[in-house]
Amino acid sequence: MPRSAASLLKRDDKAKRSGQSAVAIIAAARQSRAAALHAFYAVRAETEALAARLTLEDQVVQSMPDASPIKWHRAHVTWFFEQFLLHPMAKGYKSFDTRFDFLFNSYYVALGPRHARPQRGLVTRPNGEDILAYREHVDSAVAALIEGADDKKLAKVLPVVEIGLHHEQQHQELILTDILHAFAQNPTDPIYDADWTWPRASSGKSDFAELAAGIHPIGHEDGSFCFDNELPVHRVLLRPVRIARQLVTNGEWLAFMQDGGYTTPSLWLSDGWAQVEAEGWRAPGHWRDIDGEWSSFTLAGTKPVERVVPVCHISYYEADAFARWSGKYLPTEEEWEVAARAGHFADAFGMVWQWTRSAYSPYPGYRAAPGALGEYNGKFMVNQMVLRGSSFATPAGHARSSYRNFFYPPARWQFTGLRLADYAD
Repeated sequence: MPRSAASLLKRDDKAKRSGQSAVAIIAAARQSRAAALHAFYAVRAETEALAARLTLEDQVVQSMPDASPIKWHRAHVTWFFEQFLLHPMAKGYKSFDTRFDFLFNSYYVALGPRHARPQRGLVTRPNGEDILAYREHVDSAVAALIEGADDKKLAKVLPVVEIGLHHEQQHQELILTDILHAFAQNPTDPIYDADWTWPRASSGKSDFAELAAGIHPIGHEDGSFCFDNELPVHRVLLRPVRIARQLVTNGEWLAFMQDGGYTTPSLWLSDGWAQVEAEGWRAPGHWRDIDGEWSSFTLAGTKPVERVVPVCHISYYEADAFARWSGKYLPTEEEWEVAARAGHFADAFGMVWQWTRSAYSPYPGYRAAPGALGEYNGKFMVNQMVLRGSSFATPAGHARSSYRNFFYPPARWQFTGLRLADYAD
């Protein structure tokens, strides 16, 4: 285990013994300096634990422009604390390396120029040891800031610590999606975790839940943490809809494939069909035809496709085509949220992210936060589609009914699937 992870885990041994989930710890972080330190140690250690399964060579590779090297993820989440917490609030803080301001800025234009995203894999130096030292430098400075701040300053520090930890949890999921994509390009079929298996959904009805017409509140309603794109709470009018209690499975997807799903243009949006032709799609991402049988490349290596588990690694275009083939629709994000709050899904969270047919746009009355942090979500509210729920790679407890994930329609390297909806005549 890298030194920083071992150090943090040693310092936070009490947290380990308590058995608390990281999200429960983060939820308490705004309450006191002790809780904030507890949360900081736990989340930072989890990132290092995820990376500990990888060699230094694994952590440098960038398999496509949309993915990032694992080394970059570890550095960027550290950069986030340095830029948004330490520079503005820690008097006398000295940067670990001023070059990192440029190298590990992702998309925050207000904070200056940044290294081009498609070229992150070319940055072999700073090396892995440098990144580890960077994390340790920032960890020490954040801990000192939390421990030494007076009550007035602490009230400003804790909210930034909290968003930084949630940001890091998002990158923990990206570490798994990005290394899976990288390993999938390797003809030796590397294994990230030999013990990994698909989680099993709680048993439940496989029919459709009925949502009556009516006006419903949408958005994050209580005072716990949420991202700004989940606000403000507003009301929406829904027509009567039937929404599937269960996710679409691999077995159902195989039937779609066997019925010409990838060879029938009338099922596809125009841009989607162009993508099918350009990329040669004929199955979900990471699926492989081996001697006439379908297998999928997973975190545990290549495994036979299991018919009963949710289909995964599909784009919005594929989800939309499947819904059309089924004579159904994708639910809107509002329909999904109302149904999830009503407890209609046994598999809403912890399996796969679920495409909706809602474009990612601001809620009525939305205002991005001032300053560079306002670039976190708001400026991406165009040309993307909303996903709801969470995947098995999402850190435990990080999901909630109001959470809005978003990706471009062709994206399918993420752990993405779907459920169906239907409307009364």
